[in-house]
Amino acid sequence: MAVGYELLVCDLRSDQLMDRLPVQGVSAEDYIGKTGSLSGTIPVPDRAMARRVQDALVPGRTALWLVRGQTVLWSGIQWTDVQVSVDRGSATVQVQAAGAESYFRDHRQIVDTLTATAEDQLDIVRDLINYAQGKTGGHIGIEVPSSPVSGVLRDRTYLSYDLAYVGRRIDELAATQQGFEWRINYYRDSGGARHRVLQLGYPTITVGSTDTVLSMPGQILSYKLSRDASVQANAWISRGASVNSNLAAASYPLMSAPLTTPADYAAGWPRLDGSSDYSSVTSQSVLDQNASADLARQVRPVVIPQVTIRPGPEGLPPLGSSLRLRIRDVWNPAGLTARYRLVGWRLQPEERGRGETADLYLEVI
Repeated sequence: MAVGYELLVCDLRSDQLMDRLPVQGVSAEDYIGKTGSLSGTIPVPDRAMARRVQDALVPGRTALWLVRGQTVLWSGIQWTDVQVSVDRGSATVQVQAAGAESYFRDHRQIVDTLTATAEDQLDIVRDLINYAQGKTGGHIGIEVPSSPVSGVLRDRTYLSYDLAYVGRRIDELAATQQGFEWRINYYRDSGGARHRVLQLGYPTITVGSTDTVLSMPGQILSYKLSRDASVQANAWISRGASVNSNLAAASYPLMSAPLTTPADYAAGWPRLDGSSDYSSVTSQSVLDQNASADLARQVRPVVIPQVTIRPGPEGLPPLGSSLRLRIRDVWNPAGLTARYRLVGWRLQPEERGRGETADLYLEVI
């Protein structure tokens, strides 16, 4: 059992505390750029606990906060649970939850036509979150700060009949040239109040002004440095929406201008084709911007540093914070010092013969 782990079970819309439940076998993860998740098992030793669990856990309307002592480790929305009972009366509930971003990415659609003209792209994000929360029953307590701004102005029209999901339209906007990052941050303030806040960063989310130093030998238990060219591309084209309004004629999608990297070919790289689809984009300039941003992301092998550490009592560094790694091992006998940005983590519970660990996913600064 992961000693000290507990689930605060709250009403999603009001965040009213419904119960505090012990949890075993916890696995939690969080990222910048995609939705995090949590899974765990709640022991049900008797009928009294069964009643508590049945009253507190309601998939789709329950917020979960994973805490260790007073430290908030993760927060999100419970979407599923599985009640398990075996012979001799042993019972458990297997719980699965996703980060609050899942509410906007997978469960809230744009059902009215919305238009933005020469509007800061981060204001468009705030407008979309406020739009979703402004519908009856739609406010789940996400705080929306008025800052920052990016200085990048966009024109966007979101049509009601597309029934597009709010979070996915935000993801598309973020993926354009001169884009941004977004997530739902969570924390407990000095007075003990819980908060879930829209966090925006241009061009990236950055937190803090000093580096968290991790060393090997030391707090770093192991690390991996993988390079993946399977998704690499140095030629790109993007496909948009159909631009033909005549139903009697053949329909063809809007296509971006083909992009290539002649310097790569001259340096000996083979041509590697890539493409992307933007079925809602009807503007040639927007589609070209998307294609350019996609190529910039894919033009070199993806390098994914992963560091495994033993978390301290204060938990994990916040996403977006800068880490300074100091490593001395067989790969780096003279010692290596490098700076990275924390873009994701996965928490692994304490198990027999192994303490609590966390995998940190990093991006070169």
